[in-house]
Amino acid sequence: MSRIDDLIANLCPDGVPFEPIHSVVNRGETIRWSDAADESFQYIDLTSVDRVTHAVVATQMITSENAPSRAQQIVRDGDVIFGTTRPMLKRYAVITAAYDGQIASTGYCVLRPKSDRILSNYLFHFLGTANFYAFIEANERGASYPAIPDDVVKQFRIPVPPLDVQREIVRILDTFGELEAELEAEVALRNKQYVHYRQILLGLKDDDSRERWLAIGDLGRWYSGATPSKGEPRYWESGDIPWLAPMDVSETGDVIRGRVTHAAVEETSLRLIPPPTVVVVMRSNILRRRLPIGLVTRATTINQDVRALVPREDVDADYVYQALRAASEEIRATCVRTDGSMAAVDSRSFFAQRVPLPPIQEQRAISAKLRNFDALVNDLSIGLPAELAARRKQYEYYRDRLLTFQECSA
Repeated sequence: MSRIDDLIANLCPDGVPFEPIHSVVNRGETIRWSDAADESFQYIDLTSVDRVTHAVVATQMITSENAPSRAQQIVRDGDVIFGTTRPMLKRYAVITAAYDGQIASTGYCVLRPKSDRILSNYLFHFLGTANFYAFIEANERGASYPAIPDDVVKQFRIPVPPLDVQREIVRILDTFGELEAELEAEVALRNKQYVHYRQILLGLKDDDSRERWLAIGDLGRWYSGATPSKGEPRYWESGDIPWLAPMDVSETGDVIRGRVTHAAVEETSLRLIPPPTVVVVMRSNILRRRLPIGLVTRATTINQDVRALVPREDVDADYVYQALRAASEEIRATCVRTDGSMAAVDSRSFFAQRVPLPPIQEQRAISAKLRNFDALVNDLSIGLPAELAARRKQYEYYRDRLLTFQECSA
């Protein structure tokens, strides 16, 4: 920190200017599909950015023939993108050379830093600060599907110290990122061990037990969902009934953000589904890289892009959840269609897939063993995950401290 202090004392002893983001970034580019009829592009949609590492981790290929109608932003190496649809999900990233000249969804605000004013990584780190997200939360609009316009994002006033100060801040914060990446790689190896153990314990590698396998469609009652009319406020305003969307389907818990009213359940095709429920995303571009599966432990409704299973009496919900997770990549490879603008699971193929089904007491015993093993790998109170969480907190502490400046007087 002493070098930062020295730089600030020498280069900006009276504070630094705070300027709206729009004054330190250049205008972006759009593409005319009529000029790119024979070209294909990597498309960065709202599922492409990892919300933990803040890196672009997956894209789909698009052309003028299958591009979403509003997919027209060209991104360049060094651009910073910020997700303006559901902005509090904190989807932001720096575009690397691998995606130079590719296309980003209009669900992102593309920020192209002026190289003589602000560094890409400095702006990137600032997009994670509490001050920035307080501004975003205060200015987003829409209760059930919040968003914030690009021009409002660009109104946020950011401290702009001299480039030498920015470089030193970036050097320190990027070092934290490198340490995190090393720990994440180790955690990923542990998870691979867990996946292998899970497949063996579930009998997925045992061809001799195939007579005990059952079709997914026969495991219980599968429910579909719906989205009540957004133009009907009494279906949404002051709602207290959970409404689960694809973004809520997670292996880390059953956090459900959406809410509908009793009128929505009584007057539409929505049904309140009793717990425990196994939920599977059936339509979303996240299916291009993984099949989200979750276990919900409270009554909920679901939207049309999700299916929910209430298991029959001789089937344990947690066991099914573990079995589908273990077979998820095979199911995705077999059942997911990616030839359209939106990836989707072929229902007939999915429900015909088979999973091993031992007696229910054995199901529960297997599930308990997997939960215990999962805790060893992922529990934030022990081992590598705890160290990774500590590193992230340390990064957040230094990020917020380093990016706090005294504003100079005009």
